[in-house]
Amino acid sequence: MALEITDSNYKEILAEGKPVVIDFWAPWCGPCKMVGPIIEELATEYEGKVLIGKCDVDENSEVAAEYGIRNIPTVLFFKNGEQVDKRVGSAGKPVFADKIKALL
Repeated sequence: MALEITDSNYKEILAEGKPVVIDFWAPWCGPCKMVGPIIEELATEYEGKVLIGKCDVDENSEVAAEYGIRNIPTVLFFKNGEQVDKRVGSAGKPVFADKIKALL
């Protein structure tokens, strides 16, 4: 299951040293509803290897602002606490899986 990423916990999660994937979304966003189940599947598949989480931009404006999230869904990919890749808009599972594999 994907972690809940919030304004209060995102810095700790990025500091853990594992690769991190954050899906920025909102409940009212149609394309986010297509990406959400893919992110949940990947969170299960990569459990223990990659920290995968979801951040509701309506409830967590601080983290969204820090990373300049203007369109959702946006998925950010982090390695060693630094953003190394980004995907804006919906995509199929293979697109996200390939970006995760590149983090490992």
